[in-house]
Amino acid sequence: MSGGVSCSAEINQALPYLKKVYGDSMHKILHVGPDSCAVVSKLLKEEDTEAWGLEPYDLDDSDANCKSLIRKGIVRVADIKFPLPYRSKSFSLVIVSDALDYLSPRYLNKTLPELARVSSHGFVILSGYPGQRRVKVAEMSKFGRPAKLRGSSWWIRFFVQTRLEENEVASKKFEVAAAKKGYQSSCQIFHLKSLN
Repeated sequence: MSGGVSCSAEINQALPYLKKVYGDSMHKILHVGPDSCAVVSKLLKEEDTEAWGLEPYDLDDSDANCKSLIRKGIVRVADIKFPLPYRSKSFSLVIVSDALDYLSPRYLNKTLPELARVSSHGFVILSGYPGQRRVKVAEMSKFGRPAKLRGSSWWIRFFVQTRLEENEVASKKFEVAAAKKGYQSSCQIFHLKSLN
């Protein structure tokens, strides 16, 4: 991972601050993104946490732990450009990392409302900053395009266009908790509300 940024790896550092923000809402979590097996394994070690994963890329070289999680149905491999294979409000919190940067606005229009649909207490997006060097997560992933890193103003405009509301209370709590410990994320972190 020399010199590149992986927002999935960033979740480990962000976890204590996410807990401060979402507390009880962190009992049933869905992680969407590459490295879902690693993220889910980490979350499953947390007390009172049920974790599930959705891996948007084919897993050619997955380890035994990952194969076991897939066999048990805890982690699924699915294309996020299509409706997610879960009922509405199946998860209290959905965390997405390194997956949306590969989608064109046309697919984001479908995927973001789906993420909001399957969450009951909101969802969190970790996205790279423009100009960052990315870890090569199958750089020309099955979406057939390199990551497109967009600035926060682009994302915020996009959220407004897709009628998704930023969760300003959660964003503020996260910033305050992170500032107290001097934590600075190497990814953009957006907190969004679920669909009513």
